[in-house]
Amino acid sequence: MRQLLLFFSLFLLFIPAVSAQDTGGTTEAAEQKRLIYFTDKNNTPYSLSNPLQFLSPKAIERRQRQHIPITPRDLPVNPAYVDGLKALDVHVWYTSRWFNAAVVQCSDEKLQEIEALAYVKSSQTLNRMAVTTGNTQQHIKQEAEMLPFTSTYNVSLDSSDYGLAYHQADMLGADELHAAGYAGEDMTIAVFDAGFPDVNTIKAFSHLFQNDQLKGTFDFAQKQQNVFGADAHGTAVLSTMAAYAPGKMIGTAYAANYLLLRTEDAASEHNIEEINWLLAAEYADSAGADIINSSLGYTTFDSPSTSYTYEDLDGNMTLVTKAADFAAATGILVVVSAGNDGSRAWRYISAPADADSVLAVGAVDSLGLKAVFSSFGPAADGQVKPDVVALGQKAYVLTRGGTVVQANGTSFAAPIMAGFVASLWQANYSKTNMQMIQLLRQIGSRAASPGDSIGYGIPNYASVLTALPQLPLQGKAYISNPVKDEAIILALSQDWWSQNVEVQILDATGKQVYRQSLASAREEQALNLQPQQLKAGLYLCRLRSGSRFITLRFVKL
Repeated sequence: MRQLLLFFSLFLLFIPAVSAQDTGGTTEAAEQKRLIYFTDKNNTPYSLSNPLQFLSPKAIERRQRQHIPITPRDLPVNPAYVDGLKALDVHVWYTSRWFNAAVVQCSDEKLQEIEALAYVKSSQTLNRMAVTTGNTQQHIKQEAEMLPFTSTYNVSLDSSDYGLAYHQADMLGADELHAAGYAGEDMTIAVFDAGFPDVNTIKAFSHLFQNDQLKGTFDFAQKQQNVFGADAHGTAVLSTMAAYAPGKMIGTAYAANYLLLRTEDAASEHNIEEINWLLAAEYADSAGADIINSSLGYTTFDSPSTSYTYEDLDGNMTLVTKAADFAAATGILVVVSAGNDGSRAWRYISAPADADSVLAVGAVDSLGLKAVFSSFGPAADGQVKPDVVALGQKAYVLTRGGTVVQANGTSFAAPIMAGFVASLWQANYSKTNMQMIQLLRQIGSRAASPGDSIGYGIPNYASVLTALPQLPLQGKAYISNPVKDEAIILALSQDWWSQNVEVQILDATGKQVYRQSLASAREEQALNLQPQQLKAGLYLCRLRSGSRFITLRFVKL
């Protein structure tokens, strides 16, 4: 898994490594994890004029595409401040760019020394129990079992190919998007969860390894790269998006790239998990993720940590809500589950579903009726929540053994939606994350009368086609559509012509029927392919110029 190692080396630029002596051995219960806020980023060696020091090219491209500036919040914390903490013999676990803070492990007495430092603003205790070290997980299989897989997807999937999961895709029109050539290709989804056991051995995920679609992994609970163990919730969540096993199960974004990030320790609930979420979001940002899916929510914590009240869910109060809004501010589309408390005393959504810049997803049954467990809105500040809904009652997922089973929860409605969003955004690549959220609301079944049970309702791709007859395609690239007897014209913006443009035409089965290399710098270019050479039907036109890649579709009449 060489690609994972390369990505992890990039990650180390942003989160300082902790030596073995910093984390090894038994930790006394008095030593807790704390969040130490710094006063400023003065005299930092990092510069806004050189963002490649702390952001990947893909992260920078995402901002540029959405006209989002890089700000001081994006700068890493001052390394001198971190060195000052270590000089006090303090265990430094992570640092946070967005919060300008460090996660440390120390006693109450040592905390007093930290708070006396001139550059320390404040602190917060994150957990109330002894901190475990990195070897407490169950046995983890270290290498993926590489199973046979073809790198060319079948773009003419039949409803039977989706298996039992067909309805959850069809409810949103994800199957129509797939038929049109949009299955999340070149989009990157970061998945935050409690573990991903057996993802590296289940056949339905083998394409992620064979096609280099798994772009990174990290376990923030145990500070290690391997995530293929712990709680199987993440495996089930991932399957609704990423599974590709024709005849058994097809996910809503099987062609997307993925980052698998463990933030949750299923054995306990403390504020440290909100900070793990923050750190994972910064990781996802730095790696260039387009979408975050988080099937996690926070309201009630284990004693003696303080739980949140409904009034706290005002879009600004909780740690994880602030983190989610910061992620959205970088151009990431954050998809979160609304919560499963609809039939309980709490009743309301959980954090970070209250954030005003995220897409909170509730659950419905197969008839489109609200699932009884799906949490209600509004947020405490009056926002309509959830934003939209998807199938979450008796949804189909994969177990850690690779078996398809039914499961209940907004935990599954959210990733079904996230995969749909990735495929839809691929087809509307020029839109910003907030424009995509607005579009999803507009095409919801309850767009005219949103409410506190299912928000704007069930979005559907057919509504996009009705509302936007000239559907924008990725970037500034267009192709004649439909094609009859006239020449096939490509229209490309000038930034495509820095290198030759490689053109590949595929039929609906994925078979190549034409290939050409274009060197012209003209905005419009006719292909040498004669329309008479093509049979009637759907075709995909794949374009590549250097690192730029796009798939357009057209119909031959």
